[in-house]
Amino acid sequence: MNVQEKVNKLIAMIQDMGSVVVAFSGGVDSTFLAAAAKQALYDDRAIALTACSETLPESERRETERIAAKLAIRHVLVDISELDNADFVQNDKRRCYYCKKERFTAIAKWAKERGFHWVLEGSNADDVADYRPGMQAVAEMATVRSPLLECGLTKEEIRLISQEWGLPTWRKPSAACLSSRIVYGLPVTAERLRQVELAEEYVKTICSGQVRVRHHGDLARIEVAPEDIPLLVRPDKAAAISQELKKLGFTFVTVDLEGYRTGSMNAVLETK
Repeated sequence: MNVQEKVNKLIAMIQDMGSVVVAFSGGVDSTFLAAAAKQALYDDRAIALTACSETLPESERRETERIAAKLAIRHVLVDISELDNADFVQNDKRRCYYCKKERFTAIAKWAKERGFHWVLEGSNADDVADYRPGMQAVAEMATVRSPLLECGLTKEEIRLISQEWGLPTWRKPSAACLSSRIVYGLPVTAERLRQVELAEEYVKTICSGQVRVRHHGDLARIEVAPEDIPLLVRPDKAAAISQELKKLGFTFVTVDLEGYRTGSMNAVLETK
């Protein structure tokens, strides 16, 4: 099946659903999915919903509003807190499962109360290759579906069609919730999430592209694109970054010489 055939299948699939709530983070996948839902259904039958919690950076929340306005899709913000879930807070290797269960239970309840048949989430065909326990939580929910995955659309294909559709996210770097930066076993707290958010905001003033600040308790481990590493380790930049992150409560600050890679925190897990 070529890319256009996959897109046609996606549009037809969403049309058959009748009414949908798209779990909307403003990333590449959820923006594409929201745009497809907007094409497939009448305005009052497709909406984008952003679940706002401590794990969502404020800059990303504002971005969802800007992108939804550009898509001309109805957009709602719903407050939740994964920090109310003790299983999530303990931050074991199934943290993502507990997060998705909490989040999509709330979204599905919101949708049902307003007469929407389905909740759509943006996992794509590439996501099955990574360790993603959250996908199990989605699979357990009767009214939540992953249309991009069901149609076999890959990240590269989604970016390609997003560019053709003029979506502002087609080149947007991949993102993940702030809790994914906290090393397994270290409890997730509002303070630690805020440390990560502010640390990444500062590093992004120095270099563009992918930025992750991994929280290892006293240690902040910075991941950036390999080509940006020389900039960060320049004595003046390194000193400034160290000073700012220590103000946030870190004792040690380091740059990861391998650079950014998705799911690097999973290296410590035995997933088989």
